[in-house]
Amino acid sequence: MAERGVTVVHTTVLRWVQCFVPVFEKMWKKYARPVGSSWRVDETYIKVKGQWRYLYRAVDQQGQTVDFLLSKDRDKAAVVFFFKKAIANNEVPEKITLDGSRASHQAVAELKAESVLPAQTLVRTNKYLNNIIEQDHRKVKQRCYPMLGFKTFGNAQVTLSGIELANKIKKGQFDTSEFDNPTPSLKKTESHPVDARPYHTGLCRSK
Repeated sequence: MAERGVTVVHTTVLRWVQCFVPVFEKMWKKYARPVGSSWRVDETYIKVKGQWRYLYRAVDQQGQTVDFLLSKDRDKAAVVFFFKKAIANNEVPEKITLDGSRASHQAVAELKAESVLPAQTLVRTNKYLNNIIEQDHRKVKQRCYPMLGFKTFGNAQVTLSGIELANKIKKGQFDTSEFDNPTPSLKKTESHPVDARPYHTGLCRSK
């Protein structure tokens, strides 16, 4: 924005992120393409208020993002919650590749016992197969390094949601054909744009 002669302090950008990312997530979700049935699951670390927190993430065999969860704890309960969230947003996986974490394996066993995961779901530990998600972690952490850590857990959750959404867009995980080839009615609408600036809707107004 500085290149365009606009001066904005970082707190303003933070407010924009916290305000608009949940809206963007909801809108883009309607155009999401299904992910693959073979998931690679791993966790990495994110610093929040000077403390390390745990970012659980999963990608499919093609490197497409399945889901993520920022957790204060690294335990079985966190893994169970992550898998339930991922399954609710996607189809049930046929294969799951985990790291050597005991909590992750216990969580999958519990989900099978509860029939959240089918009993025949293949679970394996293979560092070579998990290289794809370890590489994918870097795309998220590269965006976090300049921030020098997050001040609050809530801000971290929303900001990470925005980073994950941007990465999914870059990976082509959304069907944008509707925008590439708009229908005549959509073209007509676009010729008369509506002013949707945030101060017209009352969004992100400073308090």
